[in-house]
Amino acid sequence: MTTDVRDILDLETPAPELTKEAILGTTADKLKKKLSLSQPTPKSSRRPEGMHREVFALLYTDSKDAPPLFQTDTGSGYKQMKAKLGMRKVRPWKWMPFTNPARKDGAVFHHWRRLADEGNEYPFAKFNKQVPIPNYTDSEYLQHLHSEFWTRSETDHLFDLCRRFDLRFGVVKDRWDTGKFPERTIEDLKERYYSICGSLTKARAGSGSPESKVFIFDADHERRRKEQLRRLYDRTPEQIEEEQSLLNELRKIEARKKERDKKTQDLQKLITAADSQSDPRKQEKKFPKKKLQHQTRPRIDTNALEMAGIKFPDTKTTGVTVRSQRMKLPSSLGNKKTKVIEQLSQDLGIEVNPIPTEQVCQHYNELRSDMVLLHELKIALSTCEFELQTLRHQFEAFAPGKTLTIPSTLLGESQGGADSSSSLSKQKTGSSEIIDVVGSPGAPTNN
Repeated sequence: MTTDVRDILDLETPAPELTKEAILGTTADKLKKKLSLSQPTPKSSRRPEGMHREVFALLYTDSKDAPPLFQTDTGSGYKQMKAKLGMRKVRPWKWMPFTNPARKDGAVFHHWRRLADEGNEYPFAKFNKQVPIPNYTDSEYLQHLHSEFWTRSETDHLFDLCRRFDLRFGVVKDRWDTGKFPERTIEDLKERYYSICGSLTKARAGSGSPESKVFIFDADHERRRKEQLRRLYDRTPEQIEEEQSLLNELRKIEARKKERDKKTQDLQKLITAADSQSDPRKQEKKFPKKKLQHQTRPRIDTNALEMAGIKFPDTKTTGVTVRSQRMKLPSSLGNKKTKVIEQLSQDLGIEVNPIPTEQVCQHYNELRSDMVLLHELKIALSTCEFELQTLRHQFEAFAPGKTLTIPSTLLGESQGGADSSSSLSKQKTGSSEIIDVVGSPGAPTNN
């Protein structure tokens, strides 16, 4: 036990104590030494570093026995199953004949059954279900079942086959007597049979009895369905490949349409925010006249520009705060829009970190919000131009020899950045032209 603990903890075994018997030895020790000299003792090997003790015990033993190659069944397991043999007699079985009630020819078969079940009914006779086939009289046929396309002999032959083969219309079609009667399809046979059943059900239903369900067979639908299946089965590998490619293109078109619809909704929000910002009447309603006299620039409605520009966090907290925190961009803005703001600020020569006074913080945040709005409007404008060019190419493809000229008022100039403050005002005043173009359904993605 102690050796296992020391092996687990990787402790060295202590040296044996020095005693008189250990130094001088005893007669038993001398005999053991003589035996050990005659029989070589195996050398104990040390467990490799990093190997678990359980794994090493499976690979190596002190007697250097070979590891087992496969599991041996010695019969000394934890649980040994025993056969439960009773002293009762086995129930006798007998080879006896039986008949199936479903057969009308009186055929006799034989099988093994218990002697106690002799004389009982065949156990599988309960599954012998027979479909009730209606009968009709001459008067009923003349009044309700007469048809211009079917004769009386054909109808009788059809019902006789249905009774014989339990409405298995595939077998009925195969056993149809083509020598006496014209060729009929399975749909024709089904349509005639179910129409007669429905007519008899309606004719025999009394005025006071509840209406029973009438099955209506749609033969035209069944013919179209089989024709579609036949065409689908007769496709060539080239047609299958073409259909697969068309399905892939359809999925791509639907994905692009969803993306265009999403961008159109975002653009509508941006344009609505820009209109509310540029309309001075709405600004006058929100602010008193006394405050408008002292302000050189109307304040931006942050609620309207929540989806369009930048929504700066509210710093109205208790305690002392630094005013420069108001100019800090929110973390939800994204790296792409942050880089756009840095590039436009560098092109316009605007300082990245201006002195954070009250007016500077307000106007600087409004300017960066306008930069983001300008960037979104430029993307929307390029998307609309791409859509117009696509429609022009489609028109020229469907109408060869004709050209479609797009008015210059619908085409804008897509530039990578703003060169001066005048370019900002031009893009804002051109937003009214973008509204008419965006009104068309969808716009392609600008990837």
